[in-house]
Amino acid sequence: MVSRSEDRFEIAFFDVETTVPTRPGQGFTILEFGSILVCPRKLEELESYSTLVRPADLSSISSLSVRCNGITRDAVVASPTFQEIADTVYDILHGRIWAGHNILRFDCARIREAFAHIGRPAPEPKGTIDSLALLTQRFGKRAGNMKMATLATYFGLGQQTHRSLDDVRMNLEVLKYCATVLFLESSLPDIFTENSWVSPNATTRSRSDGKLSAEKRGQMNMSTSSLTMHEDAQVLSFTNQRTGENHPIASLRTQNTEVSNLVEPVTAQPDPFDMAPLSIEVQKELNQPDTTMLEVPVQETPNSSSPAAASESCNSSVGFLQPDEVFIPSICASLAPLYRGSQRIKLLHKDVTLQLCCRRMKLRFGINTKFFDHAGRPRLNIVADASPNLCEVLDACDAIAQKLSVDSGSNSEWRPVVIRKEGFYNYPTVRLHIQTAVWGDVAIYATEIYQKEPSGTEERLVFTKFDASELSTLFKQGSFMDAFFSLDPYDYQQSAGIRLVAKKLIVHSN
Repeated sequence: MVSRSEDRFEIAFFDVETTVPTRPGQGFTILEFGSILVCPRKLEELESYSTLVRPADLSSISSLSVRCNGITRDAVVASPTFQEIADTVYDILHGRIWAGHNILRFDCARIREAFAHIGRPAPEPKGTIDSLALLTQRFGKRAGNMKMATLATYFGLGQQTHRSLDDVRMNLEVLKYCATVLFLESSLPDIFTENSWVSPNATTRSRSDGKLSAEKRGQMNMSTSSLTMHEDAQVLSFTNQRTGENHPIASLRTQNTEVSNLVEPVTAQPDPFDMAPLSIEVQKELNQPDTTMLEVPVQETPNSSSPAAASESCNSSVGFLQPDEVFIPSICASLAPLYRGSQRIKLLHKDVTLQLCCRRMKLRFGINTKFFDHAGRPRLNIVADASPNLCEVLDACDAIAQKLSVDSGSNSEWRPVVIRKEGFYNYPTVRLHIQTAVWGDVAIYATEIYQKEPSGTEERLVFTKFDASELSTLFKQGSFMDAFFSLDPYDYQQSAGIRLVAKKLIVHSN
């Protein structure tokens, strides 16, 4: 079907399923494209199109990709390449309003990348409707994290299949349900409050979600960082060119010209991935002392902890996996509550928090005191060589956590946890952060630090004061250590990634 751009009044809902990058520098590859054309007046499906797509390199379909969408190499081996479907995709999308869930951050970028890869100009939209951003503005966080699966559960629409055409149709149904609820609330705002519309299927909800006044309903509750998902995208009213009528879905579209901002930001509800407003509280939380630290008298000398310390060292190793004990397909990420309705990413292995143990890690660089906390104390960290097994696990964790971060609306730059410097790509390293516990003006190390003698005896070291120079004599370049650390995803001031936090370090004596 060929028509002029100005005559294409239909809304093109679309979704792409892709591979999941498993190493730095590896991009996404489209594995499936699905779309439906929707009449904006009746919200009925007019046409549909869906196809699997064979990537140029079938090996890019890793086990992580299969876990995400179920699309295997065998499933796409006889499918057309993107170049073979490019004409159809272009005709469906060009000159129409584009709609989808998180399309501004993900699907639109993948479409443009795919066309650039085959050397063709990408289709351009008349406007865009990103249901993740716009439902967050209009519907609030009453359904939890606003992911499509969560919204579908909230409205009892079944499970998300992560297949393109199914997800597109589910997206349209979610919009219909949300629009109906908002219409009812706006009709009788004094009776239909947001609190009265909590779904029995909803599992996460901030108490503050239901406290907006009638005047504030429909306004944005996204933080500034969420708005940067599409810098020139603003909410505006759209009048159908044929009928002059305003339509409930088309009025949510975004456009690059004649933009008028109809809503004002509300800061009462923080964006789950905007950590800037929470920095003080998070710092206080991180500075709280471990209960185990309270049991160690600060008057003791390093030589005073012997058999008991060795026993404690063994017991505190429980729950840490060595890299070769990790089954990568069993790694997953979930969102966990953090502070006042905000959320953080948590990495799991077989439904248990993933923590790693690496034996005989070689120190590439000793104590780094380049960065400081709010009290002027150095934030201590060390850099160690990373084995191939460790790199494989951490790269997989990076890919999984980054995908959840993007799916949840974050636009921060992702920093890989494995450090690979130009010219030294075959010598990867990782940075381990040493925790600090603070009581008033007194600071000590929250990371347990041990020294291992050649005989195999481990002795816990107790430091009477915070002294980075004292640690420098212990953590020397080229020395070996056993490291026990957690994987803590972060998203702060437009930077995101995974921080490796040392829980216990055992330094080997020469």
